[in-house]
Amino acid sequence: MLELGKVQELTVVKKVGFGVYLAEKADAQEKVLLPAKQVPGGTEVGDRLHVFLYRDSEDRLISTAAVPLLQLSEVAELTVVQTGRLGAFLDWGLERDLFLPFREQTKEVQEGERLPVALYVDKSGRLCATMKLYHYLKTDSPYQKDDRVTGYLYEISERFGAFVAVDGRYSALIPPRELYGHPKVGDRISARVVKVHEDGKLDLSIREKIPVQMQADAQKVMEAIEKGGGMLPFTDKASPETIREAMGMSKNEFKRAVGSLLKDKKIEIGENKISKL
Repeated sequence: MLELGKVQELTVVKKVGFGVYLAEKADAQEKVLLPAKQVPGGTEVGDRLHVFLYRDSEDRLISTAAVPLLQLSEVAELTVVQTGRLGAFLDWGLERDLFLPFREQTKEVQEGERLPVALYVDKSGRLCATMKLYHYLKTDSPYQKDDRVTGYLYEISERFGAFVAVDGRYSALIPPRELYGHPKVGDRISARVVKVHEDGKLDLSIREKIPVQMQADAQKVMEAIEKGGGMLPFTDKASPETIREAMGMSKNEFKRAVGSLLKDKKIEIGENKISKL
């Protein structure tokens, strides 16, 4: 069976002036053309060739000796070469660029941007790219708890958190409780593995362990106080929403940071404000 979107080893069954026809075996009914400019010199009927199958500009099945940057169901980082009303086009190593439909984008993409995508076949039988990577990422990463990893944030859910493609290939999630600041789709993040699930998926945190993070948070609070002319117009009794909006941290994280600064006698807390000493 000829498989769209994959590299296959096929047999040359017929030579014509504009190329050669390939099939799984000599008597197979299903054949595909390899254009003359792609045919290696000295190729004869019966030779076996490795080719990639895709569709040309007229949606005809065709093969190429060129190897693309990703195959069906794989994930790879590709460069955006053009954007338009219906979607974007990506350079994947073939003459015809790969289409990324607008509905398969998890954020607005820009020309020149590099982003991880997966290759799939759409309802019309054409190869397309998607930024919705969840079902395509692997779960056999080599990482363990407390390892540092880097990845691409490809989707954010209020319920589940931020979905990350670690190394552009492994499935990971930053749960809401581990989010910090204002991450957005398209960010490339550095994170710590906090859990490896039985199915191999990773839970990440972009925060450090509490003692280290508390120092960073305390510094952030001091910087905000300095920026506010020596005063912060709310205390650790403010609502979680106010604290997260202003400081990008949870109420508990803010309370720990403020407590550390109080202990070090760097601040004082008034009725509705925190002041620098």
